[in-house]
Amino acid sequence: MTPDIQAPRGTQDILPDEQPWWDYVRDTAERLCGKFRYAQIDTPMFEDVALFKRTVGDTTDIVQKEMYVFKDRGDQELALRPEGTAPVCRAYIEHGMHNQPQPVRLFYITPIFRYDRPQAGRFRQHHQFGIEAIGDASASADAETIEILWRLYEELGLTGLTLNLNSIGDADCRPRYLEALRDYYADKLDRVCRDCQARVERNPLRLLDCKNAECQDVIAGAPAFTDYLCDACGDHFSQVSGYVEALGIPHVVNPRLVRGLDYYTRTVYEVQPEEEGGQSTVGGGGRYDHLIEQLGGRPTPGVGFATGIERIILNMKRQDVPLPSASQLDVFVVCASAAARVFAFKLASDLRRGGISALVGDSTRSLKAQMRHASSLDAAYAAIIGDRELESASVTLKRLADGSQETVPIGDVAAHVQA
Repeated sequence: MTPDIQAPRGTQDILPDEQPWWDYVRDTAERLCGKFRYAQIDTPMFEDVALFKRTVGDTTDIVQKEMYVFKDRGDQELALRPEGTAPVCRAYIEHGMHNQPQPVRLFYITPIFRYDRPQAGRFRQHHQFGIEAIGDASASADAETIEILWRLYEELGLTGLTLNLNSIGDADCRPRYLEALRDYYADKLDRVCRDCQARVERNPLRLLDCKNAECQDVIAGAPAFTDYLCDACGDHFSQVSGYVEALGIPHVVNPRLVRGLDYYTRTVYEVQPEEEGGQSTVGGGGRYDHLIEQLGGRPTPGVGFATGIERIILNMKRQDVPLPSASQLDVFVVCASAAARVFAFKLASDLRRGGISALVGDSTRSLKAQMRHASSLDAAYAAIIGDRELESASVTLKRLADGSQETVPIGDVAAHVQA
């Protein structure tokens, strides 16, 4: 039966049988961040819309087409968070984190909202794990974020991935490249989509980020950004590449990779499955040396990445990556008589206090039905309590793996299970 009201298009319910995948990804990410000394930060789910217009870029698809924007009862224009970096940088400024030892290393695991066409691994509400290293301009900081992203996929068991790496320069060398890009597109506007026709003048760098099929041949022939880098940006990119090489991370230089956000400078990168294109990117990031300044802070470099949790899980399932075995239920307490209910309830409570997982069966069901329930939950033991057990203050402890059983005094059940 289909309910009258369903989850909105582009959203999903994460049901209990899916939660182990999410727990595994989150736990792995948090453990990895601990190794690199990144601390967790949580920012509001909605922000002043100006935060994203000023940083992500007024002409980007995110701002123009994909943000969920609304006014609250105070007539303030707000936006559901469409990406994670700008809110973290806003918090960095607002809470005076520039006074802390630099760089400030932060991570987040959070829902993201974009009004986009739903597709495999991409929802209008999806979830990202991201990190930001704020206050370090060195190429080694770029390489550190790349290493964390790559190690995450490694520890989760993903294979067949490739790191795409590029530099998009800075204010010194980017104007010369944009001029060359406009010149290249000047006689090809009849071959690209309407959005790209508008981007040529408004934001030509976004031309290279277009995902429309009709534009891909033109993008493939565009001039390479790496040919236009100034000496400082070229040296920075060479250092980043050297670090990545030393880490043994398989990568390719993709001279037309730009990412979809205006705040990036110099290093940009994406990780993609080898059999698919840019629409299937698992994660990516880059350097944003002017974003803090754009928000009113003092000039502060930064670098980070975000990776979609839904897309990670999708790729894990495609590659048949096994999940670690779930923790087994230790004891299922079976009530063989109505009089045993309170006794069974207290036994389960005492076991849990001793660090043993325990559930109590439904005493209105037959002994056979409760035993089937214990087996379906993959319990290690069934602790059976009936009238006979009540009289002797004991339980019949049955090992479900082999069917062996013995009578155990009630006070010895925990020690017996732990042994």
